[in-house]
Amino acid sequence: MLPVALRVYFENSVGRILEHPDGYAVVQYHAGTREIAYLQAFLRHVGQLLKLRGWYKILGDQRLMTPYTEEESQWITDYWLSYENQAREIYGAVMMATDAWAQLPDSYRLQDAQAGAMTYRLFDNEAAALDWLHQRL
Repeated sequence: MLPVALRVYFENSVGRILEHPDGYAVVQYHAGTREIAYLQAFLRHVGQLLKLRGWYKILGDQRLMTPYTEEESQWITDYWLSYENQAREIYGAVMMATDAWAQLPDSYRLQDAQAGAMTYRLFDNEAAALDWLHQRL
């Protein structure tokens, strides 16, 4: 199968946002620490892309990402994932680093979770993440 051409929508020091022709955003986080203003800009662009295209799915690649700080987590929950900020429910397939994945209890690995307007599931590989994402509505 030929590789799919992804279009870069936005990039900053936090990561890269790509448009997948199958109708979802690919959100790739870079390694290293982040400034919260850059994370906020990054995630606002994710929301803008979803609204612009009428999409509701995200493939999140957090395999290189440094864990969120408490301040980042709070902003994501209070603002970015709020139902008021999102036009509809979002589905996110999130790929984690293998070492972080291995530390999770089975109950976290095998079920959907809810955070504000997002239903998501954690994965350790792209094939499984894409399979779950393609099954969403």
